[in-house]
Amino acid sequence: MEETRTWLRPTLWALLIVSLAANGITSSLGVNLFIAAGFGLAALACAAVLAVQHYRSR
Repeated sequence: MEETRTWLRPTLWALLIVSLAANGITSSLGVNLFIAAGFGLAALACAAVLAVQHYRSR
């Protein structure tokens, strides 16, 4: 279980940052709404998983 935690958390943080940046860029450029919403949902999912991991490890 420890091996999963060692690579999962940094990966989720990286995906969160990339999806937030992509969401901001696609929203400001006026790209298709569904693409921007997809990046937003990806960011929301990453944040939710990070929050669950945080509260489980407390």
